[in-house]
Amino acid sequence: MDFRFSEDSLLLASSVREYLTDTHGVDVLRRLDAEGPYDTAIWQGLVDMGLAGLLIPECDGGLGRSLPEAALIAVECGRACLAEPLVDVAFVTVPFLLAKGETGQIADYAAGRLAQPLAHQINPYVVQKADTPIASVDPLRQLAAAGGGASDDPHLLNLGALMAAAQLVGIAEAMLDQAVEYAKIRQQFGQPIGAFQAIKHQLANCAVAIEFARPVLWRAAGALDDGLASAPIHVSHAKLAAGDAAILTAETAHQVHGAMGYTYEVDLHFWMKRAWALQGYWGSRAFHYNRIDSAILGGSHPIGADASFA
Repeated sequence: MDFRFSEDSLLLASSVREYLTDTHGVDVLRRLDAEGPYDTAIWQGLVDMGLAGLLIPECDGGLGRSLPEAALIAVECGRACLAEPLVDVAFVTVPFLLAKGETGQIADYAAGRLAQPLAHQINPYVVQKADTPIASVDPLRQLAAAGGGASDDPHLLNLGALMAAAQLVGIAEAMLDQAVEYAKIRQQFGQPIGAFQAIKHQLANCAVAIEFARPVLWRAAGALDDGLASAPIHVSHAKLAAGDAAILTAETAHQVHGAMGYTYEVDLHFWMKRAWALQGYWGSRAFHYNRIDSAILGGSHPIGADASFA
């Protein structure tokens, strides 16, 4: 399977990264934490880039892109610790509605006028604006009770888990970058702490975990986009790999910062909290582990060299 993205797809992801770097920096995160997690100007900027309609067919006012491309953008959203619910709405709710043929409000989603995510029974809460929001470990994710109308559709679950995994990869990348930069400037015994093997090896382990999670994510996105019967297993694999990489990197970055990572004064805590929140969102680690375990031991998902690329 060819996991390479086209130049056009990479250019779009690069443009999203540049936009979020300019408009969603740490100073903005701190402002949103203090004043509320949503900024209409940032949301409108994302809409103007066409991201609200990324997966909507061109004939309906969207860009007509694929799930792997959406996952690529979701990585950038995770890297920026985006507060706006772009991923939950445009990359989860919208493709689910399209798959079900429920296109009555697609034009409103494409134009950014409607940003209502769908609830699933696996999540007790949904990320959305609320008059009485529920407290979250992540102050930039405003939560509301899912309510009795939550869906139990497995396709919605798979879309949500896939995009959570994509964000976790981006979150891990951002935390690793912060830890590396801190290791370059923090002096101990007359030299940067990054010069010590103990620090180098820990950071290298994080880099390896992220690098191993990335192709698993692309495999899952491609499988789900193609409607393969094995897609749920690939999605669970991606959620596990990305979640483990993010938690490992959060713990390591915290250690590199010498316990200061937990303090509000250090920027790292925003990404750590998002990693904790997404680790259990759209299915816990145990849920996805058991789904893979059941498929392999139950025989529905063959393993071995002859089945690797089936």
